[in-house]
Amino acid sequence: MDAQDGDERPLIIHRLPLLQDESTSEFTSDGTVDLRNQPARKQRTGKWKACFFILGAEFAECVAFFAISKNLVTYLTGVLHESNVDAATTVSTWIGTSFFTPLVGAFLADTFWGRYWTILAFLSVYVTGMTVLTASALLPLLMGASYSRSAHRLFAYLGLYLAALGTGGIKPCVCALGADQFDASDPVERRAKGSFFNWYYFSINIGSLLSATVVVWVQDNVGWGVGFAIPTLLMLSGLVLFVAGRKVYRYQRVGGSPLTRASQAPPGTTEGNDSTMQHTSQFRFLDKAAIVAPSSGEKGATASPWRLCTVSQVEELKTVLRMFPVWVSMVLFFAATAQMSSTFIEQGETMDNRVGPFTVPPASLSTFDVISVMVCIPIYDKALVPLARRATGKERGLSQLQRLGVGLALSVAGMVYAALLEARRLSLARAAADGRPPMSIMWQAPAFAVLGAGEVFATIGILEFFYDQSPDGMKSLGTALAQLAVAAGNYFNSAVLAAVAAVTTRNGEAGWIPDDLDKGHLDYFFWFMAVLGVVNLLHFLHCSVRYRGSSNNSTYSS
Repeated sequence: MDAQDGDERPLIIHRLPLLQDESTSEFTSDGTVDLRNQPARKQRTGKWKACFFILGAEFAECVAFFAISKNLVTYLTGVLHESNVDAATTVSTWIGTSFFTPLVGAFLADTFWGRYWTILAFLSVYVTGMTVLTASALLPLLMGASYSRSAHRLFAYLGLYLAALGTGGIKPCVCALGADQFDASDPVERRAKGSFFNWYYFSINIGSLLSATVVVWVQDNVGWGVGFAIPTLLMLSGLVLFVAGRKVYRYQRVGGSPLTRASQAPPGTTEGNDSTMQHTSQFRFLDKAAIVAPSSGEKGATASPWRLCTVSQVEELKTVLRMFPVWVSMVLFFAATAQMSSTFIEQGETMDNRVGPFTVPPASLSTFDVISVMVCIPIYDKALVPLARRATGKERGLSQLQRLGVGLALSVAGMVYAALLEARRLSLARAAADGRPPMSIMWQAPAFAVLGAGEVFATIGILEFFYDQSPDGMKSLGTALAQLAVAAGNYFNSAVLAAVAAVTTRNGEAGWIPDDLDKGHLDYFFWFMAVLGVVNLLHFLHCSVRYRGSSNNSTYSS
C-alpha cells in the first residue's frame, strides 16, 4: 500500500458512521465533543438550548459595544472636546479596530484554546476595559477641578481599546460556536443552523436597541459614568451566563493553525494527497505545492513543513483566495454603514430633535436601524425564504451571493437618501432667519431604516458565506475574515474622511465637514460615498457572474 492509500484509511474509517441514518444516531456526526472530550450526544448537547447561553453572552457584549459606539462621537466632541472630523475619524478607527482584533481571537481559537476558552478569556478582558472606561468617565466627578484632562483622555482611550481587544475574541468565536451546536449532517439541524445566523444577528440588534434608547438616554441625561456602568454590570452577568452553559455546549477539536497551513502551501511539495479536501482546478499555479519533488536529501530524513504540504493545505489557500473578491466588495458596504455612528450623528445634532414633548438624542435615531433589522429578519426568515425556496428550489431560498447583492444595493440607496436630505437641510438652514434648526431629526429615520434592511441581507449574509465556505479547521478564521471586512470598511471611512478634510480645506476653505455643518457640504460627502457604492456594486456583480456554486466548494469558472 502506498503513502496515499495510507493517508486515506483514517478518513474512510471516520466517515463510515455517516452512511447510517444521522437523524437517528445517538451521537453527532461532525466530530464535536462534550465538556469531557467525549463524542457529543445529540439529545443532551447543542441545538437551541445551548444557543440560549451563547446568545445571552453575545447580547451582553452587544449592549456594551453599542453603548460605546452609538454615542462615542458625542462623548468625544462634548467631553473630550475633539473636532467633528477628528471625532468621526476616531469613531471609525475604534470600530475598525474592534473588527480587526477578531483575527487574533480566531487564530487563538483555531490554533490553541478552542472557541469556548477564547471567549471566556476575552470576555474577561472586555469587562476590564469597560471598568477602566467607567472609571475614566467618573474621573472629573471624583477629582473635581483638580483632575487632569490629559489623564482623563488617557484612561478613556485605554478603556476603549481594551474593550476593542476584548471584543476581538468574542465576535468570531460566538458566531462559530453557535453554529457548531447544529450537526450539518442532520437535515433538521442543518436547517436550524441557517436560521441561527438570522437570530444571532437578531440578538445583536436587541442589544443595540437597548443601547440606542435606554443607555444613550442615561449617558446624555444622567451622566457618562452611570451610562458606562450599566453595560459593565451587564457584561459581568453575560460572563456568568456563558460559563453556566458549558455542560451543554458541543465543542470542535482544535485542529492547528489555519494561517500556518495556508502559508506553507505555495512553496512546498508533498508526497501524498491527504484527501480531506477535494482538489480543484482553479489557481493551478499553486498546485506545484502538491507535486512530488525529486529527493535530494538523505533517505528517511524528515522534511520541513515549509517544504512539504498536503493537498488540503493548497485547497485551504485557494478557498481564501476565492472568497477575497467578495470580501473586497463588502468593505464599501461597511464604510457606508459606518456613517450611522459618525456623520449621521453629527448631521442630527444640527436638526430639530424635539418630537412632541420629548427631546431625542441624535444617537437614538439609530433605533430605526435596529427596528428595521428586527422587523426584516423575521420577514426574511419566515416569509421571504419559504417563498424564494418554492421559486428557486434552493434550501436557502436566495443564494448567498444574491443576498449580498441586495444588501449592497440598499447601502447605495441609503447614501443617496442621506445626500438628498442634507442638501435640503442646508438649503433651509441658510434661508432661515431665526437661526433655529429648520428640519426635524425624524427625517433621518428612513436613512437608518434602509441601511438596517441592507444589514439583514449583507451583514448576516457575509457571516453565513464565510462560515459555510471555510474548511472545517478554519471556521473561526472564516468568521473573523467577515468581521475584518467591517474593520476595513471603518478604516477606509477614516481614510476617506481624512482625505476629504485635507483636500476641501485648502486655501482657507471651510471644507465639506466643518465644525459648523451649515457652512460645509456634508451632502457632497454622501454623494461621493454613493458613487463609490455604485462602482462597488458593479464590481460585485462581475464577481458574482464568475462565481460558480456546487455541492462542494463554490469556485470561479475558468
